[in-house]
Amino acid sequence: MVARYGRATPSSWGFDAPGVLGRLPSAERVIALTFDACGGPGGDGYDEALVGFLREHAVPATLFLNSRWIDANQAAFGQLAADPLFEIGNHGTRHVPLSVSGRSAYGIPGTRDAGEVFDEIAGNREKLTGLLGRPPRFFRPGTAYCDDIAARIVTDLGERLVGFTVNGDAGATFTAGQVEHEVAAVPPGSIVIGHMNHPGHGTSAGIAAAVPQLLASGHRFVRLSDVVR
Repeated sequence: MVARYGRATPSSWGFDAPGVLGRLPSAERVIALTFDACGGPGGDGYDEALVGFLREHAVPATLFLNSRWIDANQAAFGQLAADPLFEIGNHGTRHVPLSVSGRSAYGIPGTRDAGEVFDEIAGNREKLTGLLGRPPRFFRPGTAYCDDIAARIVTDLGERLVGFTVNGDAGATFTAGQVEHEVAAVPPGSIVIGHMNHPGHGTSAGIAAAVPQLLASGHRFVRLSDVVR
């Protein structure tokens, strides 16, 4: 990867790098709930109320787990991985923006070159492959920021880069009412991003309020792999 992309200059930066999955490829009234677990200082929590709600109501979701969160929550990881309601995605090794030039997002310095991009993807990919018995299909960078060269490395490593349509909890900073307002209004085909590593914040209560409204209006929830081939 370094030989192939080490001298390449990126031309884009943000949430919409080439090839990123930002909406579901379906004309049906489907919605994908995706929840990140970022790990690291202040990010190792586990929102059992959120996961419990999803299980109680049989609502599937795609969970993007960072390597540090997995290490801090090994028992919870095992339970989530064994539950067919959920699928596990790759959320990186260090939870940093994916850049070949060291760009930052939200004050978090990104990977500095193609080699660090490879390490950020492949480190957690290897961990997940060992734990799951198969490689993850989907990758979301820390902060969801990525440049176009890093996006090509994701693809070359065999994973699909996933963004989002609707930011459901603004990095777990929204109140429950704000989460409900954002999620209850999502259009069909949306990929919703939220967080499952900040128990006690507004995400779980907001999701619990919004999901019944969406179900009542005829929407159906899916994992990414249910509609992305």
